[in-house]
Amino acid sequence: MDDELAATVALIPDLSFAELDHTRQTLDALVAALPADLTGVRVEDRRTPGVDVRIFTPEQRSADLAPAVLDIHGGGFAVGPLALDDGPNADLVRATGAVVVSVDYRLAPEHPYPAAAEDCYTALRWLVAHAEELGADPRRVAVLGDSAGGGLAATTALMARDRGGPPIALQVLIEPELDDRLDTPSMLAGADTVGWDSRQAALSWRYYLGGAPADGYAAPARTADLTGLPPTYLTVNELDCLRDEGLEYARRLLAAGVSTELHCWPGTFHGFATLVPTAAISRRATATLHEALRSGLGMAVPAGVAGT
Repeated sequence: MDDELAATVALIPDLSFAELDHTRQTLDALVAALPADLTGVRVEDRRTPGVDVRIFTPEQRSADLAPAVLDIHGGGFAVGPLALDDGPNADLVRATGAVVVSVDYRLAPEHPYPAAAEDCYTALRWLVAHAEELGADPRRVAVLGDSAGGGLAATTALMARDRGGPPIALQVLIEPELDDRLDTPSMLAGADTVGWDSRQAALSWRYYLGGAPADGYAAPARTADLTGLPPTYLTVNELDCLRDEGLEYARRLLAAGVSTELHCWPGTFHGFATLVPTAAISRRATATLHEALRSGLGMAVPAGVAGT
């Protein structure tokens, strides 16, 4: 394990999915106790038909339309307040000048699949339809998700492909949760991996699927045909039970002719960039993500960001 990350492992809270109510309360309290730095960013909550969203825009906006990013937070399909991604979203706005829309999707097990998937697709359609009102370009929209949010981002891209749009310029899948079969080598060896383990993964899929079999939208790894999906930026972590399903999805995307940039961050565990943002490997991962978004969406580097 990376030395800086190893020094923090004992401080990482145990958020057990076996005690879901307690985990939700603990995570909500942690997020509330560590408010995000929103310097230079305007934040607006909006009720839209079908789903609520939180909109992040630069306080100093260009006259030109900016790219937009639909953000889908993680949390094993079952936990996570909307505010969970406030810090990363504000950082993204400052680093890229993009408009970011974060979706407050319904959580399992109270709302099993396809509730969250449909909420994310609804939010994408709303974002594209209202992009110019938000100062964004509807032709330059990325879908981004972390962990279970990465799985939902992959689902959203599949739905957009199969339902005739809206067009997505880039899908960004960060340490994604993609496969309910739980049979990859990293998952089978992942009973005690830091940040997320195979026991948590099994419970998250049980909550999300609600006893029903998974189709290719619920678990994107089950989708046989990956042709026609947008260019992809995908990351995995060396010491993460989800590592191999992400690697396999990237391999299959490439085989299907989808332009794909893949990163396996060495010595890292699940959620490292969020849990230990000051570590050198975390700063490198975040800077690489921002550069991939700027490149994939045709963004200029905002003043003061060059060299990050």
